[in-house]
Parts: sequence; C-alpha cells; structure tokens
Amino acid sequence: MTRTRTADRIPAPLSWVAGVAAVVLGAGLGELVAGLAAPASSPVAAIGSALIDLAPAWAKDTAIALFGTADKIALIVGIVAVGLVLAGLAGWLEARRPPWGAVVVGVFGITGAVIAATRPGAGALAWLPSAVAGATGALTLWLLVRLLRSAVRRTPQISERSATQGAETGGAAPDPRSSAQRPAARPDRRTFFVWAGAAAGAGILAAIAGSVRSTGSATVAAARRLLRLPTPATLAPAVPSGAELSIAGLARVVTPNGSFYRIDTALIVPEVDPADWRLRVHGMVEQEFELTWDELLALPLEESWTTLACVSNEVGGTLIGNARWLGYPLRELLARANPSSDADMVLSRSIDGFTASTPLEALTDERNSILAVGMNGEALPLEHGFPVRMVVPGLYGYVSATKWVVDLEVTRFDLARAYWTDRGWSERGPIKLQSRIDVPRKAQGLSAGDTVIAGVAWHQGVGISGVEVQIDEGAWRPAQLATAISDDTWVQWSLPWTATVGDHLLRCRATGRDGEPQTSDQAPPAPDGATGWHERYVQVF
Repeated sequence: MTRTRTADRIPAPLSWVAGVAAVVLGAGLGELVAGLAAPASSPVAAIGSALIDLAPAWAKDTAIALFGTADKIALIVGIVAVGLVLAGLAGWLEARRPPWGAVVVGVFGITGAVIAATRPGAGALAWLPSAVAGATGALTLWLLVRLLRSAVRRTPQISERSATQGAETGGAAPDPRSSAQRPAARPDRRTFFVWAGAAAGAGILAAIAGSVRSTGSATVAAARRLLRLPTPATLAPAVPSGAELSIAGLARVVTPNGSFYRIDTALIVPEVDPADWRLRVHGMVEQEFELTWDELLALPLEESWTTLACVSNEVGGTLIGNARWLGYPLRELLARANPSSDADMVLSRSIDGFTASTPLEALTDERNSILAVGMNGEALPLEHGFPVRMVVPGLYGYVSATKWVVDLEVTRFDLARAYWTDRGWSERGPIKLQSRIDVPRKAQGLSAGDTVIAGVAWHQGVGISGVEVQIDEGAWRPAQLATAISDDTWVQWSLPWTATVGDHLLRCRATGRDGEPQTSDQAPPAPDGATGWHERYVQVF
C-alpha cells in the first residue's frame, strides 16, 4: 500500500490555528517581559507607537472623529486583529514552505525590537520584549506545524491503485486500521489541538499578567499616591456662585479629572518617577540650567483656572475641559534662562519624544502659562502628564500642552519644527472662538412643553460677551450667560424654550468680549482648528 500525496498536506484551517496559537504565546510572553522589565516597550506598544508616528494627519483626524478619546483602544484592537490575521497566514506559509512561516514571525519580532530600541527615551532592555515575542512565536510555530504534520499523516489513506487491485482479485482492500499498517506513537489531531490550545491559553495568561504587572508595577503610581502638593503661594479665585447652572446634561463648569479628555501620542502612558525627573532649559539662552522635582516644588507655585482644547475638536465636539491647575509660571523660569532677543519659539519635548512649538511670547506674557504639577486639587493623573506638564491658556494642546515634559529648547520657528508641524498642522495654534449646544440631546426623547437649550462657549484670553440661539431658521435669540470663572475658561449659557411637537433645528453662536463674532464659515480641524456654528436636530414628541 502507498499513501497519496494529499495525505501529507495540512488543511489550511489547521495551519491557521497553529499560526495564531504560536503568535499569541509569543506576544503574551513579550507583554509579560515588558511588564517586568520595560513597560513602555511591549510588542503592541512598539508597533502602535510607530504607527502613530507614521500616520498622516488625515488618519489621526479620522481616528479621533470615529473613536474620540478611545482612539488608542481602537488602535490596539486593530493591531491585535491584524496581527492575528498575519499569524494565520504565517501558519499557512509554514505548513507549505517551511521554515518561511517561522522566519516571518521572527522577522516581525526583530522589527519590533529595533523599533522599541530606537524610540525616544528607550531603556537598555527596550528591545527585549519584542525579541522574546518573535523568538518564542517562531519556535512555537515550527514545533506546532511539525506536530500537525505528524497528526495529519497518522491515518494512512489507500491509493486508488491498491483499491483497484483488491477489487480485481476479488479480495478486500487492506484495512488501514490493522496494527501492521498503523504508524506507532504518532500524535493525532486531538493532541495538536491540546498543544495549540495550551500555547494560546498560556499566551493570554501571560499577557494579562504583563498588563497587571505593568500598570501596578511602577513605583510612579505609589509615588503619586503618597505625594502631598505644597500649599500654593497664590490661590485661584473661587468658582463664582453663578458659574454652575446645574442643568442635567450640561457639561460641568469644572471638569472632573476622570472625565477630562485625553488626546496624545503615547500608546502606553509614560511612567516618570518624580525622583528621576529633570527639566532641561537650553537653546538660545544666556543661562542653560536643569530643574529637579524637589527644586520645582520649592518654588512659589500658583493656582489658576484654564480651559484646554484639542485642535482635533470638531465644532460641537467634546475634546475640551476646564480645570484648576497648580504650577510655576513659565515666564519666571524663562527669565532665569534669559532668552536671546531673536528667539521666538520654545520647543517643548516629552519623555516619549513628542514635541510642541509654542510661541515664546505666550510663555513670557502675563497669561497663566505654567509648569503644572497639580490638577483640581491633586497631583496630575498619570495619563495627564504626571509628574509635570505644560498648561498654556489660549493655545491648542498640540502647540502648548506637552505632558511628561522634560526639555524646553528656546529657538526659532524657522530653525525647528514640532511633531504635528511636520505632519501638516499650523506652527501656531490659537484657540478659536466657539460655542456648543449640550442640551437637548438629539435622542433624549424630548416631550413638548417648557424645556431649556443650554451649552458652553469659550474664547480664551478674551472671554465671552454673549451667546445667541436660533430655532428653525428663525430670529436669533440672546441666551443667558452664567458667570465666567475667568477669561481663560469656558462659560455656561442657557435659553428657555417652549418645545412643540415635531423636528427642530437648533443653532448657536457666540461673541467675544472684544466684539468678534463667531464665524459661520465651516472648516475642518486641520490645519489650525475647526470653525462654524454648532447645530443640532432634535425631535419633540
């Protein structure tokens, strides 16, 4: 009896299972090693960070428009999904052209290791997680496909010639189940599935352990919990009694830390131990210097209210928030360095390599531009820049609000370019006059009768003098303004409305204290912020 060639072929679904199981084990061990040795350099983080850096501006805008502050979660899910597809293809390739499937997995691991090792601020072991992932995945794939090949060969098949000979002689075809023809000690498919399942399960458990170890490991989280911020030398004014309208669905005048929007390029939140933090001030200055954490806290810190906004915020979007910040004035810090008279920009750099180009005048005039260490009465949350970030009123975050800041280079716009400037965004990003409708919401099921239209408006550095609302293309009606905390914060507004049954179109527009009206011209966020009137359709029953 002879076996046909099809007996040696591995079914494609089984080869895909081998590939996925091998890569899951490798990636899981890589995440575990990252959690133990290099939290910011996990395989997923290395690939994701590279994709963020390589993504064009339109891709960033699309991601934020679709997923908002969940854009990083969406990216991670996308990376995992694509990785599983590629893992299946690697398994298919290994089954048909060994050892090329294993080679492909190994090359991905090497690529991830190179990316991680060359990231800004990479540690000495940054390469290790991806290297472990690639080596483990390649070896496991090779072993699983060998096991699978043996399992597929375990049951011999009868060639057409043998069957024909049996029929011609009147005898029966050889019984493939006879002990004389059954291969001894060869694994079956059940054995393959057991090992593949064990590999995938171990990988998942390792990834979970790595994630827990990474988030709970850092002494940084413990340092933040134990930190007691110094008493401010200058207190922020109390929130005026008329600043909060207390309307259901209306954004609170002070945004809680847990609800504050987060948009940045860090796929994994950097962990910076305050004891190791240093800020270097250099460039076109007479006196370069470094500032330590203890030195910063010893300075007379000031509280101030500032509303921050992301340049990716669409008209009516939620990528904006207001908080009470504690920090040291940047104008005082820069005065110590004494910038050159021909300098016009400060290039701030995060520990993860992100850079922002801030006009020098915005950091040296009388606005409350600070090196912030506190947010709403507590130390900065890790995801909002702990231990130190920049807060600059009146500028979009991409040119001012650098988190985990470690470097300030005084320079010129014609000599240096920042992260988003290289991706087509404007060098300077003053926040534009805007207003937004928060209530009624589109799908809240509004009943006919007396209700209220309410929202927020902002024009940092200038303030809001009025907001108007238009209902169904009718006359513009003035809304009632709440009391603003300051010109650097947003302000709530409201308008009573007797709603009638049917569909209605609501619009709002604001006017600044300088008399500037909010433009109706519609423009997307790129390259320097969205414009237009916010409008909302509501249905009344």
